[in-house]
Amino acid sequence: MRGVQSGAGLRRGCFSVRVLPNLNMQEGTFSKTAQRVAIRRAAHQLLDQPRVLDDPLALRIIGFEAEEELRSNPREDHAFSRAFRAFMAARSRYAEDELARAVGYGVTQYVVLGAGLDTFAYRNPHPGLRVFEVDHPATQAWKREQLQAAGIAIPSSLTFVPVDFEQQTLADGFAPSGFNENAAAFFSWLGVTPYLTREACMTTLSFIAKMPADSGVVFDFAVDPALLNAGQRMALGALSKRVAAAGEPFHLFFHPEKLQDELKSLGFHRTEFLQGKEINARYFKDREDGLLVRGGLGHLMGAWM
Repeated sequence: MRGVQSGAGLRRGCFSVRVLPNLNMQEGTFSKTAQRVAIRRAAHQLLDQPRVLDDPLALRIIGFEAEEELRSNPREDHAFSRAFRAFMAARSRYAEDELARAVGYGVTQYVVLGAGLDTFAYRNPHPGLRVFEVDHPATQAWKREQLQAAGIAIPSSLTFVPVDFEQQTLADGFAPSGFNENAAAFFSWLGVTPYLTREACMTTLSFIAKMPADSGVVFDFAVDPALLNAGQRMALGALSKRVAAAGEPFHLFFHPEKLQDELKSLGFHRTEFLQGKEINARYFKDREDGLLVRGGLGHLMGAWM
């Protein structure tokens, strides 16, 4: 979730009670990192073949001017941009793959936490699946403007859940939405946890862990810099400066094995950890263009009840 907004989402304040201050973003503005992530997903549609994430709405939702700029001057093909773009595509693909598995088990609710400009709800291939996009009101208002400008219809299967986590809990936000806490749900939570306090992050995961059997979550996270080599720490430092300059600094880092232990202590029965080599083996094997996740910065976690 990203603080109080999106980036693909919300941040600080998350699902905890109303005590955490907004240290990241100016009140009433949409998330700049959400916008940048959406542009990278759009660039993947233009620059990479075959696509890891096939998203026919990715270019439209970023807006006409951003699309034209991207088409005329991609500026996305140096090594760092390629690796970062690869991870943006892979994490969304992973979430959608695991969602499809959940639907196969009978799950009918999908919650996109910190949705930003995610387009899944508008190309949803699963009949009967209800989608809930949770985000800060300012970011959701901006997204609605982007959708209207792009001529992308809002489906009846989608419910927007605007939540200002300085004023509300997730349960507060869900109350009028029709979300059923007594039925299984799958959650995606991408591009969010590094911006949170530890308390906010674990409170969110605790909420999900209390959902019924067959529920699950996929999220990405930043690894403890002490576990990185010198080159990886340099790459992390460069990225940290960029997001801080956008007003959305990193706060939270995890040791993967300890995180898995914590998830199990919350009540999750199964976890899956994917780092660069596993992500590349799953999504970038035998590519001729050399597109890969690099630098040790991309880490994905799945957890299921």
